[in-house]
Amino acid sequence: MTLGPQWISSGQVTFTVWAPLRERMELHVVSPRDAVYPMDKNEQGYWQVTVAALDADARYLYRLDGGEERPDPASPYQPDGVHKPSATVNHAAFAWTDADWRPPALADWIIYELHVGTFTAEGTFASVIPRLPELRDLGINTIELLPVAQFPGDRNWGYDGVYPYAAQNSYGGPHGLKALVDACHKEGFAVVLDVVYNHLGPEGNYLHGYAPYFTRKYHTPWGEALNFDDADNGGVREYFIQNALHWLRDYHMDGLRLDAVHAIFDQSAKPFLQELHEKVTDWSAQQDRQVILIAESDLNDVRVIRSRDRGGFGLETQWSDDFHHAVHTVLTGERDGYYADFRDIRDVHKALTDSFVYDWRYSVHRRRYHGSRAAECPPEQFVISLQNHDQVGNRMFGERLSKLVPFEAQKLAAGVMLLSPYIPMIFMGEEYGEETPFYYFVSHSDAGLIDAVRNGRREEFAAFQWRGEPPDPQAAETFAASKLNWESRDTGRHGALRAYWRELIRLRRTCPALKNLSRENMKIVCWESENVLYCKRWTDSDVVAWFANFSPQPQSVALDRRDGQWVSLIDSYHGPWSGPGSSLNNETGFAETISLGPYQFALYQRKL
Repeated sequence: MTLGPQWISSGQVTFTVWAPLRERMELHVVSPRDAVYPMDKNEQGYWQVTVAALDADARYLYRLDGGEERPDPASPYQPDGVHKPSATVNHAAFAWTDADWRPPALADWIIYELHVGTFTAEGTFASVIPRLPELRDLGINTIELLPVAQFPGDRNWGYDGVYPYAAQNSYGGPHGLKALVDACHKEGFAVVLDVVYNHLGPEGNYLHGYAPYFTRKYHTPWGEALNFDDADNGGVREYFIQNALHWLRDYHMDGLRLDAVHAIFDQSAKPFLQELHEKVTDWSAQQDRQVILIAESDLNDVRVIRSRDRGGFGLETQWSDDFHHAVHTVLTGERDGYYADFRDIRDVHKALTDSFVYDWRYSVHRRRYHGSRAAECPPEQFVISLQNHDQVGNRMFGERLSKLVPFEAQKLAAGVMLLSPYIPMIFMGEEYGEETPFYYFVSHSDAGLIDAVRNGRREEFAAFQWRGEPPDPQAAETFAASKLNWESRDTGRHGALRAYWRELIRLRRTCPALKNLSRENMKIVCWESENVLYCKRWTDSDVVAWFANFSPQPQSVALDRRDGQWVSLIDSYHGPWSGPGSSLNNETGFAETISLGPYQFALYQRKL
């Protein structure tokens, strides 16, 4: 039974809610008229009633056992926040213009991670649309939105959402989100939505009163675990499967990024992730649409992306944080917390070669062996980044890489990521070296909860050697300080860095050897003592090679043999990218010693 209010004809709406714990359920329509309707229950615990003559935005609540009234767990819209009545939405009424839209193939994706509230000064879905041409000019073709499911207040990362079906009211609600997705498709962008199926936020979470959504079998960092494998879990699994299909069907999303799947605890014979992928795959086949499921997982477990016929969950791709950690450690020298597991340039080499650095290797941070071998998986099954909301925002002071490493090191890192065989993800503003922080922020209304969040942040930083007091997550100033400074993007080094990123993306998309995401057609050499990497990639018609000096000192290296003449495609030291000037020749045989400046990155193409 389809959850939430469903329009079956003009003004006629069927309301369905799963509430097996209740003996009596009533629908209370608050507006445009005040009326109460008894609901009928089936043997699975679903209650239903059909009401005629309703407006498109009728407000309603559910009355539980004749007493307390609560919003709809599958509410499509919370126009007045998490504690107030839900509103109906006629999804079929939106005038989509993307009937002919087809997303790019996964192997071609260039992802841009975007937080709606801080991406622009206005912080709305509508305010993102005018920025789309700039992202298209950069070479982006996929936008990943941080969670937009209704959360308390008007500022939040989105991971405190409590109404998984409702688009955030302060961002522009359902109509605003649909207009953004429609505009993205018109501009040539696929859209991926970050969804959270491992927990719900604390404020405005009324699910306990309806059904056994939670279990005490497991405990997550955010409290009780969702009930995916305990008694009476069928309605819970159905709730989240329907939620995934809701975003794909009613909002035309091209993919979903599943937050922290390692915190989805499920020991059943058919784990939730596998069932979710089955249902999404069936739906996408019926619609003749490509849909991508991306897992965020710190398990380094290839079962997440292994095909179902080989005993996996079948998801198309997953994040690989090992790449970020390895590059970050080498460039910043940080060794606290989980960075204790990453040592030197050898880990960058392994991340580029095998995807996972930890592939059943002993983890000092975890104090156990960790991970599985991923080298046999296609590279497009891994999303890598230099920065993202977690790695920036979970620092005490929210520093971006631009505040932690020299300018030349930023360019080096961009070259290594974008010219790798994996799917690159750019964190908003990274392309021009945004310097404003990205803090953690909330806008709760309960004083006790606010204090708990503040104390929790302090405890989270205990494993790191950061000193000082973290910015107050509840303060409006913390949120305001996290907004992008768009005015800087075309000035000085910011403009040069953006142009450099654009050229790297252009080369990735146009050079056959770089477009070919293959491990077999790639060789990486690591000079450990010099902190230099050399990567060669090829097809039958194209051969390219890049050098990356991760050292803050000049370094010289030489290859073992000559294999033709080469021409420079991009050199991070050249003037157009605000470089100090390069001593490398535009053409070189690679037999002579290659001398690289501190953090220099250079790409060559072989003459055929």
